[in-house]
Amino acid sequence: MCRWLGYVGDPIEPRELLYDTERSLIEQSRFHSPETPAPNGDGTGLGWYGRREQPTLFRSAAPAWGDENLRELASEVASGLFLAHVRAATGTPVQETNSHPFRYGRWLFVHNGFIKEFAVLRRELLMAVRADLFPCILGSTDSELMFFLALTFGLEEDPIGALERMAGFVESVAAAAGIDGALQMTIGLTDGRTLTAVRYASAGPANTLFVSSDVGSVRQLYPEVERLSHLPENARVVVSEPLVALPGLWREVPAGSAVTIGEHTDERPFVPTPPR
Repeated sequence: MCRWLGYVGDPIEPRELLYDTERSLIEQSRFHSPETPAPNGDGTGLGWYGRREQPTLFRSAAPAWGDENLRELASEVASGLFLAHVRAATGTPVQETNSHPFRYGRWLFVHNGFIKEFAVLRRELLMAVRADLFPCILGSTDSELMFFLALTFGLEEDPIGALERMAGFVESVAAAAGIDGALQMTIGLTDGRTLTAVRYASAGPANTLFVSSDVGSVRQLYPEVERLSHLPENARVVVSEPLVALPGLWREVPAGSAVTIGEHTDERPFVPTPPR
């Protein structure tokens, strides 16, 4: 499985979360865990918002732990909203266009999980993508296709509703083909203003997903932890696996939930619904 993280708050250097914590995203990408039984060595990416409305994207097919360009970049830019991803391929090639995040307009999208028997379902799913969006699909992953299906089903106007319609559509196509347990997914999605995270599985346990607690509260719990002292008061982080082992710092997102973080945090059930 893949791993990803999202940050929203006052600008920081992505390096602080990608490299500097005791169990950073790049450090996690090297090793197995009960949740991730293989290293995430099949590509990496970082998408961030700066001076432009459209986010900037860096993607590579190289393993994250050996990518010096990523290290340099993550130490140079500062952003108040970014998504980072380390990939473990699930049947599609290791190539730059298959690395996350995926971008369309002002939107960024990352995914951890899979569509079960994707090769069987791929053609029918592809044919449902809106005609004007179809040329924008540059890779061959189920993740990118999920993003463009959600765009087809109204993501720009109703992000969570569109993700629910995407999930419902995938499940309905899979069911018609006799495939159960079609989806395993955690999703990170942003338009540069808010960060949305979804945790869902059609069957069985869902991949893990955690959101950080309020920074001010955490500082009171752990006043001696120097690495928390400079984080902005409004900083929030969403991660596949915790970056540091501090009780009280991380809250597990319930399976079947969608969390939106911006000026306020909102959590609601995530209920796949086939589009009409």
